Amino acid sequence: MIASVLFGLSALLALVPWSLVVWRRSDVRPEALFWLTFAVAVVGPLAWVVSSSGLSWRTGLSAVLWITVVATLVTFGVIAAITRDAWRLAPLFGPYMIAVAAIAVFWQHAPERVLAWAQVSAWLEMHIIVSVLTYALVTIAAVAALAATIQEAALKAKRPNTLTRRLPSVADCERLLLGILLAGEAVLALGLASGMAAHYRDSGTVLGFDHKTVLSVAAFVVIGCVLLAHYQSGLRGRRAARFVLLAYLLITFGYPGVKFVTDVIMA
Repeated sequence: MIASVLFGLSALLALVPWSLVVWRRSDVRPEALFWLTFAVAVVGPLAWVVSSSGLSWRTGLSAVLWITVVATLVTFGVIAAITRDAWRLAPLFGPYMIAVAAIAVFWQHAPERVLAWAQVSAWLEMHIIVSVLTYALVTIAAVAALAATIQEAALKAKRPNTLTRRLPSVADCERLLLGILLAGEAVLALGLASGMAAHYRDSGTVLGFDHKTVLSVAAFVVIGCVLLAHYQSGLRGRRAARFVLLAYLLITFGYPGVKFVTDVIMA
């Protein structure tokens, strides 16, 4: 037990250097130290996931949170590498990852089930992968929405600060947000389709009305409405950010939120 907790703490601490490096200065592009510490931030949680899971799928809250940390970090790294100014979200993104990892360490010994990958059908395996990727994309979109809200508030107050000088501009945040939402909506649609296929294989019905399904469909509708409103009426700024954060909350309640209720509260 002690070794497991220490391993979790070391994975958590691996996130700290990168979260501090992003505050050093505001550069035009990320420096080598940014990527070096980012690699450490990914390797720490990834090592925990690989060593604890092996050839199995762990359904507990802690395991789910660690997997989402790894997936979200990797997704953020890809977006930051191919998209201008996405890396500037790191001052908000880093502390959020630390907070999620801290919760994962705290609930590390909550009850869970362990499924061998041999027991997981191809449809369910695809659904798991797509669900994790969806959560990663929506999380990054929520961070971009929060950054846009902070920048907009600072502009209206005419009080820029250390944080706002490091974040992307409002226009860049909205551009990032739109692109990530488009990708997230496409992946979420694939996730819903794979979930329906897995549910049909197991129960003979296409759609189940459980909490996760209802919340995921609601998030899909909200994101779709945001995208439609943006293209039809130019929805942007704080109003768009509120809807994106709502979609993030729906996905959170539907994925790790359900795990928290079933594995912690009802255990």
